[in-house]
Amino acid sequence: MKIAYVMSRFPLLSETFILREMVEMDKLGYDIRLYPLICQDQPVAHEEAKKWLERANCIPFLSAEIFAENVAAFLRNPIRYLSILFEVVRGNLSSFDFLTKGLYLFPKAVYTAKRLRAEGIEHIHAHYATHPALLAWIVHKLTGISYSITVHSHDIYDCHAMLGTKLRGARFIATISNYNINYMANLLGEWTREKCHIVRCGIDPLRFTPAQSERGKIFKILQIGTLHWKKDQVTLIKAAARLRGMGVPFQLTIIGEGEERPKIEAEIKKSNAGDLVVLAGAKTQSEVAQLLRQADCYIQSSVSEGIPVAIMEALACELPVVATKITGIPELVLHEKTGLLVEPGNIQDMANALQFMYLHPDQARDMARNGREWVLKEFTLQGNISRLAALFQTTRLQPFNSPESA
Repeated sequence: MKIAYVMSRFPLLSETFILREMVEMDKLGYDIRLYPLICQDQPVAHEEAKKWLERANCIPFLSAEIFAENVAAFLRNPIRYLSILFEVVRGNLSSFDFLTKGLYLFPKAVYTAKRLRAEGIEHIHAHYATHPALLAWIVHKLTGISYSITVHSHDIYDCHAMLGTKLRGARFIATISNYNINYMANLLGEWTREKCHIVRCGIDPLRFTPAQSERGKIFKILQIGTLHWKKDQVTLIKAAARLRGMGVPFQLTIIGEGEERPKIEAEIKKSNAGDLVVLAGAKTQSEVAQLLRQADCYIQSSVSEGIPVAIMEALACELPVVATKITGIPELVLHEKTGLLVEPGNIQDMANALQFMYLHPDQARDMARNGREWVLKEFTLQGNISRLAALFQTTRLQPFNSPESA
């Protein structure tokens, strides 16, 4: 079965889960064709990503060939062409950002439709309900090729422009959490529940195994994630400064890069925490696995998330986890069973939870063991890929009637 995978950017370190999914689908015998909206070079990239980038279809947003295909598509069926364009405009009027990007994407989507039809693509799978889903929807309107969407977090939380239209047109919706299903049902209606299927962003537990070494004198705390306001590392730095005052000898290492680095560095300086906090920068998957095995505790300080894969990796390594009680995280971090949940933005809550993990190593170890068992049961890559593959098969077996009039 030929499936076109669409995502915003490739490769992207923070979206390793999409790479893993494609690799596993490829192993199962699916003919995966990669169509990122933007192909980019990154200073740090996983080895597997480099191989996939070589086979990626990197289509520009505008070229003579794209212009010619848009003229041809218009002449073939001007009513259809203009009605789709009109729907893109009307559906995105509530967001200037989505409107301008949608118009920018439209000519490329029309050309992509030609490419996918020529390649014999049978189905499109878009990661994120934003612009990747928009491209899939446009192609579907032009060609009839079915599509599906994996929704994560910001793609359904931050902006709702044309969201209902894109989700209605999809053959199915894969989502990483029950929280997302309830959110979409409350926002758009109960019809979304019938389309939704839980497919976690799983991990390969063989890559993330428990460390055998005992804890040293310094309590090693780790966080992994883009330096972004949604990850709220600024609050984490403040909690670290508070933790020092509570008598815990520790070092906090933050893995990742991003636009918030200057702000985080400023907070480190302000909190006089330069000797306690290491901004380690971007790391490859193998480097992350090694650093997890050397840590004593993992913390997720986010104020907006789906279900972070980094927490799954930490639990697979049997690390005690502290995480904020938001969105789908409580489906992974079960409070006082597989970790501790704290209120987002609460400096004292965060410091108290970290202190507990330090002062009660036996209880922390029990939660960590439970966490690994929970990950192996619910969040493995192979188990969730099997669920997704079964959904792809239904696109071949069942006739599709889009509920656009519902």
